[in-house]
Amino acid sequence: MELTLLGTGAPDGLPRHGCPCAACATAVGDEARAATALLIDGALLLDLTPGAAFAAARAGYSLVGVRQVLLSHPHAGPAVEFPAGLPAPGRVPDGRELSLISGHRVRAVALDSPGTGYAVTGPDGTRLLYLPPGAAPAGLPDLAEPYDMVLLDVLGRPDALARLRASGAVGATTDVLAVHLDHTVPPGRELHRRLATAGARAVPDGQTVIVGEYHAVPDLPRRTLVLGGARSGKSLEAERRLAAFPDVLYIATGGTRDGDPEWAARIAAHRDRRPGSWRTTETCDLAPLLADDGPPLLIDCLALWLTDAMDSVGAWDDDKWTHGGERALHERVAALVTALRTTARTVVAVSNEVGAGVVPATAAGRRFRDELGRLNAAFAAECEQVLLVVAGQPLPLRG
Repeated sequence: MELTLLGTGAPDGLPRHGCPCAACATAVGDEARAATALLIDGALLLDLTPGAAFAAARAGYSLVGVRQVLLSHPHAGPAVEFPAGLPAPGRVPDGRELSLISGHRVRAVALDSPGTGYAVTGPDGTRLLYLPPGAAPAGLPDLAEPYDMVLLDVLGRPDALARLRASGAVGATTDVLAVHLDHTVPPGRELHRRLATAGARAVPDGQTVIVGEYHAVPDLPRRTLVLGGARSGKSLEAERRLAAFPDVLYIATGGTRDGDPEWAARIAAHRDRRPGSWRTTETCDLAPLLADDGPPLLIDCLALWLTDAMDSVGAWDDDKWTHGGERALHERVAALVTALRTTARTVVAVSNEVGAGVVPATAAGRRFRDELGRLNAAFAAECEQVLLVVAGQPLPLRG
């Protein structure tokens, strides 16, 4: 199948008319996007959007050969000037299949929100799945056959991509294209970076792609360290890197603090932000988890792990630190780094970047600062990718 993307943006397009935000201001050239509409083999049009005929003409195509127009949005879509000669747009009921004279078969996919998804099989047997904005499939079968291509709202519903991966509908060779792109993510390099962490890509409006043709997307690094200061956005960045993958095990090293409502509020905010399919365990015993096989691990955070480790060896007491505490701590850090080096699991870890500001006033504070700097350096040395998050902006240090 040959697929031409007449638009790849959100229903309001990008930039949004009259919007003064920074993302809209920089959405120019290839990063400007009309509302998403797909032309398949010149015969099937999914979603009729403003300017579809002009978009097709700019891409070198005509709509005169279109035999079926299908709508996916829960409403009729934005007001459009209906191009002459097009068949009236319609919608396939959930679960029903439509056969076209062109040889395409279209099955309507039930969603967890209003609207209709479409699974299209071409005359050559290739298969694609198209979902409207903000939607995920409902009731996916286990061990589904992978689609050749999936087009969905990757950034708005990363959990939808996670569900498709869990069911087998998205496999290692599935080409995942992001559509319905909005101004919530700055266009350009940041957009493509975020999509790459989800195993997805975006193409400009008007581009034609071949369904079933292989496109290399950077694999998620097996080991990633995300550094940052307080409230820098480091935990959100770490969570974002795994949001499109199912069965993540979130390791909270901070535990609970009785009688501290502010700490409890912090923990609750983190928990509410995580996908419901993730599991959480509270532990600082990381080496056995790294040694086991299993789903990806998100460790948040190494600074709290180090606090627990220093507590256990009496590192805050100068005498205990001198007489065996320092050696015991370094042995624990070495064991953690060795476990990271040999793990087969995908790992994303969070840690505080310290030491760039005021020197702590106490010996214990300086000791913690120094040991966290050493831990971060040793952990980073074993990671394929290291990021520093400053004011919510991730800066790649490695990978």
